[in-house]
Amino acid sequence: MLLDDRPFTIDRIVRIGITAGLLWGLIWLLDYLSGVLVPFAVALLLAYLINPLVDRIEKKVPYRAVAVLISFFLLVFVTTALAWLIAPMISEEISHMGRVLSDFINNSDLAEKAARRLPPDLWNAVREYASSREVQEFFKTDNFWKIAGAVFKKLLPGAWGIITGTATLLSGMLGLSVIGLYLVFLLFDYRKIRDGWQELLPVSCRGAVVSFVQDFDTAMNRHFRAQAEVAAIVGVLFATGFSLVGLPLGILLGLFIGLLNMVPYLQILGLVPAIFLAFIHALETGHSFWVVTAMTGAVFVVVQIIQDAVLVPKIQGDVTGLSPAMILLSLSIWGKLLGFFGLIIALPMTCLVLAYYRRLLDMEELRIRASG
Repeated sequence: MLLDDRPFTIDRIVRIGITAGLLWGLIWLLDYLSGVLVPFAVALLLAYLINPLVDRIEKKVPYRAVAVLISFFLLVFVTTALAWLIAPMISEEISHMGRVLSDFINNSDLAEKAARRLPPDLWNAVREYASSREVQEFFKTDNFWKIAGAVFKKLLPGAWGIITGTATLLSGMLGLSVIGLYLVFLLFDYRKIRDGWQELLPVSCRGAVVSFVQDFDTAMNRHFRAQAEVAAIVGVLFATGFSLVGLPLGILLGLFIGLLNMVPYLQILGLVPAIFLAFIHALETGHSFWVVTAMTGAVFVVVQIIQDAVLVPKIQGDVTGLSPAMILLSLSIWGKLLGFFGLIIALPMTCLVLAYYRRLLDMEELRIRASG
């Protein structure tokens, strides 16, 4: 047998039932304590991402605490500088798009041009969407931080609730403070936690669990961080290209497509809003829609060539070894199981599962040879 050829005795069935009950109880307990555990999980994820930077700085300074503080300062400085650089441009894009939507609603010359070029059903759908309350509220402000808060609330309502609590300033600061304290203490003791958590496991399953976690960490390090670098560069390239073409919301769309690039082939979804924005740009400027669309498509083609010919070979290499069909299948399966998070971890998890399956086959082959 490939797995386990022990007979299903009453004792074994009872043990399996007890294990399943304990597993269900653990899941229920985690759900019940989610409000307390999620801030810790957020801090743990941040510590996992920041720790390589802390380790590098620690090689230059004598104390871990100093390395943690320097890392925080660098991250805050870089984040603030980037926000200061792009906030005015994004605010201007949002304000400009708000004026365009207002023209669509108020039967202006722009609306008349759109009505002549679009099918009636599509034009009515566009006007209805542009006149919706949520869209109007989103585009009526040019304050970058209000816009960022609104987007964050829509994308991550659970995390927004943790940060803002009861929607008061005091509770919001308290939520951020809790995550910050967790993060600081985790970074201080990260090496002890990483090396000592194995002692909390039963000896009977310690080896298997530790091996799996180490393999998972290796797969995530090799894929996730490299993919994040590629996605960041691709986002900047798209934002630059769309800005040169003159698309409304070009910077935002480019950065959004870069975020989609965390999942292979998902950036193709950016074609739909890009074509729509190309249509709006053609209406505003009087240029040919096909010329603007061709220029927008050229941005996609050039960035894809740069990604496939330069970025992926230099940064990622052949980290998966999966065929395109296997990549699409793994995205479908993990996306169905875990949603968007499943799409992000689909490739490393698929590689990990295949590696363990091959290891299982090798063990079975050795067992057969030994018994024969």
